[in-house]
Amino acid sequence: NIFTQQPSYYGDLDETLPTVLQVFNNILHKCGLQCEGASAEPQKLEEKVNVTPGNMPLQELKDIVLYLCDTCTTLWAFLDVFPLACQTFQKHDFCYRLASFYELAIPELESAIKKRHYENSSVFADLWRRISHSRKKMMEAFHILINQVCLQPILE
Repeated sequence: NIFTQQPSYYGDLDETLPTVLQVFNNILHKCGLQCEGASAEPQKLEEKVNVTPGNMPLQELKDIVLYLCDTCTTLWAFLDVFPLACQTFQKHDFCYRLASFYELAIPELESAIKKRHYENSSVFADLWRRISHSRKKMMEAFHILINQVCLQPILE
């Protein structure tokens, strides 16, 4: 793989991971949710956050779900083909951050998708399929991380 040919890419990966984590923080912020331990920007005093997944415009909810689905699928695909990257991910407390994000965001997004009234039922079906896929890929990525960081060292 390319990391074997260019070991300096591990440094690039290390520098890139805060950006990956920021993607999850951005989604939480857009949903009006907070993540403990996240390096979120301070909120301006005059800025009131009343937006939740349940009351945001449909297009914004769609955009968030698509963004999440793309991010989770890409993250899983990368870890699936290159599990040695897990050590670098763990240096950034990725398991904790991913689990915190999952716990805060997924129930809110699922609830918002279920409770919303749709003019077209295919929109509901598409959103539900994508949030379910996102949830599955987050769990699979987490499984890869736990397997590589915790279980494999014990087996070796």
